[in-house]
Amino acid sequence: MAATLALVSATVFGIATACTPGSAAPAALVSVHGFRDRAGNLRVIIYRAREDEFLEPGKFVQRIDVPVPPSGNMTVCAPIPDGGDHIVVTLHDRDANGKFGAFHDGVGFGGNPRLGLGKPKIDSVKLPISGVVPLTIELNYMRGLRPRPLQRK
Repeated sequence: MAATLALVSATVFGIATACTPGSAAPAALVSVHGFRDRAGNLRVIIYRAREDEFLEPGKFVQRIDVPVPPSGNMTVCAPIPDGGDHIVVTLHDRDANGKFGAFHDGVGFGGNPRLGLGKPKIDSVKLPISGVVPLTIELNYMRGLRPRPLQRK
């Protein structure tokens, strides 16, 4: 609960009221780190942890798009209709075109798995969500032959 309180005290994008401390309604309070630059939008997408829905167009249970602010990390509150296992995906849509460009945009998943050229296995990214669940996602950008987080200085 202390982690939730600390995150809510900062600017929260999305539907901030859904992540009120002590709320029993399911929501992901997503802190996103590792932006390549401050261009475009951040998209947070939540899917049920089902193979036939994961990353399929229109199969998400929540999607929130917000402009990337001029500085800092971003925290986004994304309520979901029901609890259970879900997959949280973040997309740094640098050109704000609403589409993922593998060589241009950044992507991250709950659980921060090491990424390859295909989508990760559901077991490596699914998270149980009941109540407000705080999580941190590190963005990955194509570097060399695979997507990786940017190196920190």
